[in-house]
Amino acid sequence: MTYVPAASLVDVPDGGVLAVELDGTEVALVRDGDDVYAIRDECSHAAIPLSEGDVEGCEIECWLHGSRFDVRTGKPVNFPATEAVPTYSTQIEGDTVMVDLSTPRS
Repeated sequence: MTYVPAASLVDVPDGGVLAVELDGTEVALVRDGDDVYAIRDECSHAAIPLSEGDVEGCEIECWLHGSRFDVRTGKPVNFPATEAVPTYSTQIEGDTVMVDLSTPRS
């Protein structure tokens, strides 16, 4: 695994989202308490940035049509989306969120 620095932990709001670009890939970092998840910042239904939507727990909602995705797995939890969004492994090193783009999961 190859982790790259994505953001300072304090920049990712608890219960919120931070959009970052890592090596040309748009990623949404979602924080739920002590956990930070990384999901590709694009709805699989309408190619809209997920980071512009609302976060509730471990779900992020696309503002355009209301599709919700589990940020832990990338799987949609309601329609109209039917395809998963890739997610990436994360780890915290000191106060830095690290993301591994080399092995996306979906």
